[in-house]
Amino acid sequence: MDVKELRDQDLSQLNEELMTLLKEHFELRMQHRSSQLADLSKLGKTKRSIAQIKTIIKEKQS
Repeated sequence: MDVKELRDQDLSQLNEELMTLLKEHFELRMQHRSSQLADLSKLGKTKRSIAQIKTIIKEKQS
């Protein structure tokens, strides 16, 4: 999702998106540990998306 689209969302939508990404990141980590993950770049992409959403949430709260 684009950062501009994320900034247009309200806090509840951002929190839902954050929870979804955290679950996805957990599943990807488990796949990696069991050697089932073929594309390791997915881990980095989800981690970056999580950081972007957390940053936007902090900006909106202050």
